[in-house]
Amino acid sequence: MKNTFYKQLLLGLVLILFTTTTLKAQYPRFKVLAFYSKEVESAHVTFANDAIKFFKDLTIGKTFVFDLTTNMDDMNDEKVKDYQLVMMLNDFPTSEAQKLAFQKYMENGGGWMGFHVAAYNDRTTQWPWFVDFLGGGVFDRNSWPPLPAKLNVEDTKHPITKALPKTFIAPANEWYQWKPSPRERKNVKVLVSLSQDNYPLGLKDILPGGDTPVVWTNTDYRMIYLNMGHGSEIFKDATQNKLIIDAFRWVVASDKKRNVFNR
Repeated sequence: MKNTFYKQLLLGLVLILFTTTTLKAQYPRFKVLAFYSKEVESAHVTFANDAIKFFKDLTIGKTFVFDLTTNMDDMNDEKVKDYQLVMMLNDFPTSEAQKLAFQKYMENGGGWMGFHVAAYNDRTTQWPWFVDFLGGGVFDRNSWPPLPAKLNVEDTKHPITKALPKTFIAPANEWYQWKPSPRERKNVKVLVSLSQDNYPLGLKDILPGGDTPVVWTNTDYRMIYLNMGHGSEIFKDATQNKLIIDAFRWVVASDKKRNVFNR
């Protein structure tokens, strides 16, 4: 009787271990922390709300953990150490403590996905590391009102853009132009840019011409920046959604500590 009991107990433990191992193999669990603000321009709040729904929908099947915070003070060593990716939807670090924690996180292999205003900086920002992180570009001008635009895919072999057509029409957005162009840095890989066919772009604030990267990575870090992020149109196009999903996946998969998708 006792032997039967212990055999059943052992069998139960084996089944639990097998089930746990199988689930871990089936579901590549990783953690994302998304920062956003409700106290910014209304169009940026709208985008953040849409982005939250978009990424929450991707967690179906418990593929990853998607945590949210409106407190930028959560950008600290203790909070972010267990996250494979921090996402900035419409906000960015402002205090010295937040800036230092973000710099440390990225320099130690952390991942970053930033949208639109998350990369905003100007000549008063006083954060040289961040400007360098973004490829040396400072915000110069923007188009207005938000308009759709023709985008050029510059690298059709990169994991982020290999499934995209060479050109596509992106939904209405406010497009930022940077000076100097991040393209001028050798450690910047531009993946998508505004087509010259758009110019002049805008009705009130006009981009008359020039080089306007809209998706790029600084190859010294595990990061991707996308200029999309203004208003309620961003997630209404299947091609652009594909771009966003593959950019997200690429940053996560590039983690040198562990590629969660290799199982």
